[in-house]
Amino acid sequence: MAEHGTASVHDGLRAVFAGQDLERIPEEAWRKYGLTAKTLDLSYNLLKTLDGIQKFSVLEELILDNNELDDSSLQLPLLTHLRTLTLNKNQITDTEQILTTLKEKCPNLHYLSLLGNQACPNELLGTGHDDEDYQRYRYYVIFKMPNLAFLDSKPVTSQERKEAKRVGEFMKIVRPSAEVFQAAEKKPRSSDSEYTPLPQSQAAQGQHKGVFGKCKYVYYGKHSEGNRFIRNNQL
Repeated sequence: MAEHGTASVHDGLRAVFAGQDLERIPEEAWRKYGLTAKTLDLSYNLLKTLDGIQKFSVLEELILDNNELDDSSLQLPLLTHLRTLTLNKNQITDTEQILTTLKEKCPNLHYLSLLGNQACPNELLGTGHDDEDYQRYRYYVIFKMPNLAFLDSKPVTSQERKEAKRVGEFMKIVRPSAEVFQAAEKKPRSSDSEYTPLPQSQAAQGQHKGVFGKCKYVYYGKHSEGNRFIRNNQL
């Protein structure tokens, strides 16, 4: 894996280190462009950490698509100038955690994209989510980060803002923890379960038990709807 990258595009304000199999931000990046770069493109790498991002003091756009960043990797410094952040197709699963971090560390963020992560229930991920799941997610993100003007692939509408203000706090996405999944996997399958709706043992032939009874039921026809339109001469 590459440890040292070379900017393919750099003009002082923009530095691109895309597609170089980088596992971390190369020292060259922040040494040469940390004080001037407003755009940093680290997409299509193998990043597992953002160590070094604190060196970019005037960053306005950060592109991190198609990496291997997970929830524990997103240890961000305070980035007061950052307005655009794309984290598409990483390994982010905790929606609440990422939003809390971004709200605190990126207070002026206006564009955010999380498509292709489990934290974003978009049907493109192929996990059985539908449009309603995604819309609820949008309401919650907009509620948590009201300054956003663009989320994922489309702008935030005035109607979404209004609805997010009304119901957004109730749209929180709660996912079972890894421990819950592990415990569920250890439980026996239904075929191995001790539960059964049938008796545990079978009676021997000729020893079956049952109950037989009868009751006297008399119908007087007082509430019969079928007789409402039958005349006496028709009986």
